[in-house]
Amino acid sequence: MEVATSRQKVPAEIWVLVASALLIALGFGIVAPVLPQFAKSFDVGVMAASAIVSVFAFVRLIFAPAGGALIAKLGERRIYLAGLFIVATSSVLSGLATDYWSLLLFRGLGGVGSVMFTVASMGLLVRLAPPSQRGRTSSLYGTAFLLGNICGPILGSALQGFGLRIPFFIYAGAVYIALLVVAIFLRGGPGGRPVAADTQEKMSLAEAMALPHYRALLVTGFANGWSNFGVRIALLPLMAASVASIGEAAAGIGLTLFALGNAIAQQWTGRWIDRKGRRPFLMIGLAFSAVATVFFGWSDSLPVFLGLSLAAGAGAAFIAPASQAMLADIIGSNRNGGQALSTYSMATDLGSIAGTLLAGAIADAVGFGWAFAATAAVMALAVVPWLFVRKPVRS
Repeated sequence: MEVATSRQKVPAEIWVLVASALLIALGFGIVAPVLPQFAKSFDVGVMAASAIVSVFAFVRLIFAPAGGALIAKLGERRIYLAGLFIVATSSVLSGLATDYWSLLLFRGLGGVGSVMFTVASMGLLVRLAPPSQRGRTSSLYGTAFLLGNICGPILGSALQGFGLRIPFFIYAGAVYIALLVVAIFLRGGPGGRPVAADTQEKMSLAEAMALPHYRALLVTGFANGWSNFGVRIALLPLMAASVASIGEAAAGIGLTLFALGNAIAQQWTGRWIDRKGRRPFLMIGLAFSAVATVFFGWSDSLPVFLGLSLAAGAGAAFIAPASQAMLADIIGSNRNGGQALSTYSMATDLGSIAGTLLAGAIADAVGFGWAFAATAAVMALAVVPWLFVRKPVRS
């Protein structure tokens, strides 16, 4: 939907969601550095320790359709709160785990809660954001997550001296606080449980799939998941450690610069997307990300490694807010689009899983250079569907 930017203030409800996102991401960032070590403390191998990370994404993927159905039945706010409660409780249980299999089970439970609040939050942003500010509100929400992801790992590393279990309890506390914030300040209004007299139209998945804009978004979500939620997190640390001139210590700096470039760029991209439309910036973001990634795996210079990490983050800053704004345009403020939202979430998670596995296999077979080149190709190919999408969406 092509819209003109309005000067109206961002709704207070959006700031509630932004505050909640910051708390959630901060807590997750605290746990992220210690999770593999905690799994290995149960005397398991590297593959089993990695499974603790991948089970989260796998459960998100398979539970996403149920999450969309629950939203259609109970409303976004209830599912958002329930998702936060499940994530917080699963973190407490993970911190109390006495063996590897219990930890695996509790992390999987966290994936259920994660997809519930993720899809519900997308639905709430669709409902609450003014049409003229959809790009900006998506950028605010995304920036909150990025800031949490930047600060959380630093705090998590500092807390390792207190033991591997403490970060899980801090993560749980942050999510419980986020739950209270949303429960208190986001009562009433859109996103409540549908009632018998509710005549709100529901958007079916078949209706969404009939739109070329939505099909192109699914491809974009898959490519973004492959690159930025899969390969960059899983392979970047391994690639840095394998190159003597870069070093293992630079991996954390590279990931931080990626998040920093993303957070800084999103201060402008949201407004540009609202002024100029979604499609041009989706294409720019995918193409820019592909260029920043294609030579990444062949880099043996620390400055180049760090510079490309920063550039890739800036490119990704176009993709997320434009995708969220386009989803809102497709669904509209007055319709329930739980199925469409959960399917988009599934496409992103599927890309994350496929990218981690396939790019990892390429790296094992022919090296990191070709693994990142293949990732760049996936991003570049995701531009193609947008070449056939001409008319703007009207919500």
